[in-house]
Amino acid sequence: MSFAEAMAHAHPGPVGASDALIACIRACVDCAQACTACADACLGAENLQTLVRCIRLNLDCADLCDATSRIVSRQTLIGPELVTAALRACAMACQLCGDECERHGAHGMEHCRICAEACRACERACDLLIPEMAA
Repeated sequence: MSFAEAMAHAHPGPVGASDALIACIRACVDCAQACTACADACLGAENLQTLVRCIRLNLDCADLCDATSRIVSRQTLIGPELVTAALRACAMACQLCGDECERHGAHGMEHCRICAEACRACERACDLLIPEMAA
């Protein structure tokens, strides 16, 4: 059992430990790490100038994923509008970053391919949690 899952089960809040909530928290944390590592790997690449957009999207996506994981972890007095907005923003950042990393991954940049996978997983997890949080 992950710490995210254990905390969700232990929390007395109204949402509880749904599979979608736990999956979203874990996907956001994983994606933030993958995006941070991808930006760093891009900084070490020989063709740095062609990766500026990728690095920027990696950093923005990592920040949004980190913030979203923290926002959805808070279950006391949930503001559904804010939570839903955070999830939508995170999903959009993941889509944009995933698209960019996918392009570079298709040209042999393995770290970008891995990052694109993490972005796609996080985008799906956010999209699946939105209806639950909006209810």
